[in-house]
Amino acid sequence: MLIDTPLRDLLAAFASSDPTPGGGSAAAAASAIGASLLLMVSGLPKTRGGTPDDRASLDEARAVLGRLQPQLAEAIDADTAAYDAVVAAYRRPKATAEEQAARKAAIQHALRAATDVPLSVARLTVEALRQAEQVALHGHAAAASDVGTAVALLAAGFHGARLNIEINAGSLADAPYKAGVAEEIESLAAAAAGAADRAQAALRR
Repeated sequence: MLIDTPLRDLLAAFASSDPTPGGGSAAAAASAIGASLLLMVSGLPKTRGGTPDDRASLDEARAVLGRLQPQLAEAIDADTAAYDAVVAAYRRPKATAEEQAARKAAIQHALRAATDVPLSVARLTVEALRQAEQVALHGHAAAASDVGTAVALLAAGFHGARLNIEINAGSLADAPYKAGVAEEIESLAAAAAGAADRAQAALRR
């Protein structure tokens, strides 16, 4: 599994000519690291003002981030598995009408899964970005660069997830599903941008 791979080997895997791991897994990894940095800052013994309110807000954010981070980490492998299934579906035999129909159905099923995984990453990333504002407001000022890096990684993870959603959903035949995904991703993009902006503004206070 990629999540258990040493970092040097993981980078080599991303750099190889194999199609997986690809951008979807990289996006999940970026968001997982971003969430991890926020977990670190929210768990520091020192807070912005040393107040009980700071600690309560950070503990609340940490609880949410502690749920999100493992899911984002799991998506690194889930995205690779989903795309491997797409490749396998396209390689199915198509000599007969029956084989062609089965292949077409398998491709659509695999593309749906390859859309659902980055869509989940996008949703989780938005949740993490929302917590970033609280961490920025109440976290120790000396860790501001860590929070800023986390926000940048989460923003990159969201953008990467969106690109994968759009390219996979573009080949789906299910028009209502595609329309629903397109509508949701626009809403998530607005939420992600707003949360990132608020977090960055909080860091400047």
